[in-house]
Amino acid sequence: MTLDEALAALQAHVEPGRAEEMAAYHKTPRSYLGVRNPALNDLAKAWRQALSLPDRLALAQALWQSDIHEARVLAAKLLTQARIRPDTEVWEVIRSWVPEFDGWAIADHVCSAGERRLIADPARLDEVEAWTTSDHMWTRRAALVITLPWAKMDHLKPAQEAERARILSWAAGYVEDRNWFIQKAVAWWLRDLSKHAPDQTRAFLETHGEAMKPFARREAGKYLSS
Repeated sequence: MTLDEALAALQAHVEPGRAEEMAAYHKTPRSYLGVRNPALNDLAKAWRQALSLPDRLALAQALWQSDIHEARVLAAKLLTQARIRPDTEVWEVIRSWVPEFDGWAIADHVCSAGERRLIADPARLDEVEAWTTSDHMWTRRAALVITLPWAKMDHLKPAQEAERARILSWAAGYVEDRNWFIQKAVAWWLRDLSKHAPDQTRAFLETHGEAMKPFARREAGKYLSS
C-alpha cells in the first residue's frame, strides 16, 4: 500500500469541521484531517491483517513522515501488536520516533505500541532509562508512559519486582521537575500502581509526595483508602 492510497482511505473518514476542533484541542501545529479514533482503529486492524510486517513498517514510516496528526496515530496503531517475531526493527522504528514527540496524544499512541515491545524484551528498559535524562521533555515523559504495564502487574516474578522498583526510581527522580506533563506522568504511574500495590504507592508518597505538585500528589493517591 502506498502513502497516497493510505491517505485516500483516511480522507474517506473525514468529518466536516472536526479538523478545526482537533487543531484547537491539541494545540500542536500540524495538519489535522478530522478523522475519529474508531475509524483509525478499523483501518489499522484491516491493514495489520492484510500487510506483511515489512510492508507495515514501510507504510508506518511514510505515514509518520507525512506529519499529519491522524497519519502519525495510524502509524503507531499499525505497530501496536503483542506478538511480533522478529520485532527488532519494529522497536527501532518506535524508538526513532520518540525524539520527535511534541504532544501527548501521538506520544501516547506510540508508547502503547512500544510497551508491547518492552514486555516482549524487558532488556530494552536499559535504553528507556537513558530517556530519563534527556533534555527533551517528551522523551523524559515517555519513559514513564511506555512502562505503565509494570504499574499494572499482579503476582510479579522477582525480575519484574526489580524492574518495577527501577522504574519507580525514575519517577522519584522526576518529582522535583516542575513541568506539568512530567508531574502528570508520575501521578498517572502511581495512580495505576495504587490499584495493584497500594502499600508500595503509599511508601513512595510518604517519601516523595511533599516534593510533588499538589495536583499530582492528589491524583497519585486518588484510589488509596485513607
